[in-house]
Amino acid sequence: MKVPSLDAKAKDVMQSRVMTATRQAKGRDMAVHFLSGMFSGLPVIEASNRELVGVVSEFDLLKAVQEGKDLDTVKADDIMTKPPITVEEETPVKHVLDQMIKWNILRLPVVREKKLVGVISRTDLLNYIIPSHVICAYL
Repeated sequence: MKVPSLDAKAKDVMQSRVMTATRQAKGRDMAVHFLSGMFSGLPVIEASNRELVGVVSEFDLLKAVQEGKDLDTVKADDIMTKPPITVEEETPVKHVLDQMIKWNILRLPVVREKKLVGVISRTDLLNYIIPSHVICAYL
């Protein structure tokens, strides 16, 4: 199986529909999203202009609980990782992979002029690298 070019751009593999949180999002509300199994982290944006200011991961939420913070009152702004690790839309997929491996992260926000435009997950990368017709052949 030939590996697709890693010169493709982040915009070619990213998901542009992204669930986000604002700085004021409560811990319990974010936890509900994580419990759905669809998310392991939420990009935190400024409500007024979609500028990415941080990311809250499951780990950030668990750390808050360990520190005795109340999930009904703790806000994304209190526990988010900042500054977030990001890539630009034109970033080559090879660099996206490098960043995910270097920082051991599951999802990487994609920005344009500091504004969130998408997210790339490890699954998105695997779907790009291993075309669906190959996966079906193994099932």
